[in-house]
Amino acid sequence: MMVYKLLPKSNTQIDDDFSFQPETISNELPPQEFLKEAIFAAGSFWELETAFGRVDGVVRTAVGYYGGNHVKPSYKEVLDGSTGHTEAVKVIYDTRNTSYKSLCKVFWASHDPTKKEYLKFGVNTHHRSAIFYENEEEKKQAQQSKVKQQMKLNRRIVTKILPCHSNTVSGFYLAESHHQKYYLQRYHIRLCESLNLRSAEQFADSHLACKLNGILGDDVKTAVEGLKRFAGRYQLPHETKFVMETSIQELGVKHALEE
Repeated sequence: MMVYKLLPKSNTQIDDDFSFQPETISNELPPQEFLKEAIFAAGSFWELETAFGRVDGVVRTAVGYYGGNHVKPSYKEVLDGSTGHTEAVKVIYDTRNTSYKSLCKVFWASHDPTKKEYLKFGVNTHHRSAIFYENEEEKKQAQQSKVKQQMKLNRRIVTKILPCHSNTVSGFYLAESHHQKYYLQRYHIRLCESLNLRSAEQFADSHLACKLNGILGDDVKTAVEGLKRFAGRYQLPHETKFVMETSIQELGVKHALEE
């Protein structure tokens, strides 16, 4: 069984300025040589981050703003369409357990890539459908996955396949902290608080928050089953384990009432 712990803090740009300590756990993340990054955009970044959080081998996720010409944009600036950024998700994954090709499959399954509104990017919306590739091999895999997905649909896919780096790209900037791990923060406050995360960077660095957000963004029955498996798989801080057990009970009751 593979175990994980937090890596040192990344150099990703953030807007938050907090000095709280992140969660402390004994699980180990994979060695750096097995970790790779990928960036995707598929409408709202909340849903996309949740989808990637459920993937075995994905060890971190972060929502942010990508592809624009403005340094450290705020959500309001991005929403106004004045910066050229799109809502995007950065994924850090273990190449031994998942692949870029697999991430592309998750990307296609997480949204409607034929949505015509994405064609209005930069004019009427800051949302778009896009895969940002790092090298020629990723470009090839992204294009192949697009062709396969198009064969399944009767409407034209509008997704763009774009290079990660160009003269117009200012980098990936973390969205404000309240956008990170949306389902964990919004609907499971006590569980979120037990991880002692406050800043956007802390949420982005947290493997536990990544996986929990993925689980909790699913339907109630699947979330209960996911939490049970999660509790048995990871070494958790005592408070987190206690709150998670309570959450499992509460979600179980909710599921029973819905049936």
